[in-house]
Amino acid sequence: MSTPGAEIPYTVAPRPDTGLWNAQLGIWLFLASETMLFGGLFSGYIFLRLGAPPGYWPHGLLNVPVGFLNTLILIGSSVSMVFAWAALKTRQFTRYRLFMAFTVVLGMLFLGIKLGYEYPAKFSHFGAYIKPGALAKYEAFLGNEHRAAAGLRPRVEITGHLENRVALSDPAIMEYEIRLDAANADPMAPENDRPHFFPLPESSKVAKVSKADVEFASMFVPRHSTFFASYFAITGLHALHVLGGIVVFIYLLLPASTALYRRDPNHLANRVETAGLYWHFVDLVWIFVFPVFYLL
Repeated sequence: MSTPGAEIPYTVAPRPDTGLWNAQLGIWLFLASETMLFGGLFSGYIFLRLGAPPGYWPHGLLNVPVGFLNTLILIGSSVSMVFAWAALKTRQFTRYRLFMAFTVVLGMLFLGIKLGYEYPAKFSHFGAYIKPGALAKYEAFLGNEHRAAAGLRPRVEITGHLENRVALSDPAIMEYEIRLDAANADPMAPENDRPHFFPLPESSKVAKVSKADVEFASMFVPRHSTFFASYFAITGLHALHVLGGIVVFIYLLLPASTALYRRDPNHLANRVETAGLYWHFVDLVWIFVFPVFYLL
């Protein structure tokens, strides 16, 4: 039984049985559970994609340059986190706080781009899946005869920006007026046959699609498709992890860290190293998210 007021053992010195101090052992166990969480989500995504009917899995709808920029931002934040820890180990407290603040700024920049730019762009985009029996009626927008001759999968969705958004809630309006994406505006163009690493620009062409010919239509929200349900679930969960890391880093920047540094610099360095392990894991998850969702 511990004595009241006694120091908790192994907060700095490693445990003799594991060679790790308490927090380090705890974070590795936590990261193991996180690996199973994200591993299950990625596995589910892969099986859903493999089982999707031809034409029903979107391609080229995410902005790859923006996703790549966010990848660089997270990698940079991991580097600055290492520099913050190294500054503590060399007893450069001011330098530590500078790099930790830089890590916080990069994390907030990542969230700003994801939540303030990428998500709203999806919520303003629209897609209408055409019923199988009506595909020929919209051949000029789908180009399936051309795609079949080229050995490509059929296209069953017409995408763009909905000009009459009231049509989503007003049953009296019988048509969707869609300002088309380039792929639907000119579906026979050879450049539209290959995968695109970023969304093609919209054209000035507007297609009128009868609601009676539409199997399902919505903005690019989770209910739109299995792809977007998976995208928002995984990237949203990842964004929550980024937010959690930022909160911890801000705590490690508070004046309380100064008192801890003066009392025991190694204890603060261990806390920062533990937080850094978590942050590197968050970065690693994004390294998987980027190619799986943006490139494939």
